[in-house]
Amino acid sequence: MIALPGIFIAAVVLPIGYLAWSFISVDTKSLLVIRNNLTRGVEAGQAAPAFGEKGMPEVARRFTPAGYTAKLDKLLARAGRPATMPLARLLVAKPLLALAGAAVGILMTAIQPGVRMVLLALFLTSLCYFIPDLLILSKAQERQKAIQLQLPDTLDQMLISVEAGLGFESAMARAGANGRGPMAEELVRTLQDMQMGRARRDSYQALADRSTVPELKGFVRAVVQADVYGIGIAKVLRTQARQMRVKRRQRAEEKAMKLPVLVLFPLLFFIFPTLFIIIMGPAAINMIEVFSQGGALGG
Repeated sequence: MIALPGIFIAAVVLPIGYLAWSFISVDTKSLLVIRNNLTRGVEAGQAAPAFGEKGMPEVARRFTPAGYTAKLDKLLARAGRPATMPLARLLVAKPLLALAGAAVGILMTAIQPGVRMVLLALFLTSLCYFIPDLLILSKAQERQKAIQLQLPDTLDQMLISVEAGLGFESAMARAGANGRGPMAEELVRTLQDMQMGRARRDSYQALADRSTVPELKGFVRAVVQADVYGIGIAKVLRTQARQMRVKRRQRAEEKAMKLPVLVLFPLLFFIFPTLFIIIMGPAAINMIEVFSQGGALGG
């Protein structure tokens, strides 16, 4: 019985400690692999395994369903593939967090047994397992909103470049180099795919697949159709840019129309009660005092 709390504490501390160590040491491992390859030379032919190919990432990948792994990879692509959370690290972090949540749940159940504690332990384990998914989903949604806002201005820049005599890909390169934000990063990523030998149509389709913005998907379809049927790209860009500006203005008007409804609930639950207390409070106090004095005289 004395060793039981120590076991629970170790079950919580050790996974969290290994998780923190893996987060800190991943870049060091990659740097060591690069240095070994440079010093070893090209004749060695055997490179040391990088982080994510062996060890716990490989074990986590084997125990994670392939469909779920593909879904996580797609979610990471929409989030811009954060450098601090690659897929291999994510697959390791999820079971470790779930193990830590399960250990805490077991400790709570041991302290206070009951059905509620068992259900709470299960809920805590599930929550810890899906916390990375929620964080990445939130980052992906913020990034897609930024792409939606930056898309009209990016198309205007590309249109100016095309009308000045540049080709479409050169206009994309200029917009990606001069722009800031996720939209410029996506353009640069698309150009890098083309430079690596990927077909133009496949590169454009990959750009659409990495995003959930309907306007960007429509723009990609228009560019692909223009490439297939030989339509002037300047005309396509002009039409798409005009439509994007109209849609952005419509979204702003829609948000402005929803604002009174959103303000109504804080107004009813927080502002109006305070005003009633300030206005009616003194009158209510005076009425209480009058009635109490009247009751005392009548008695």
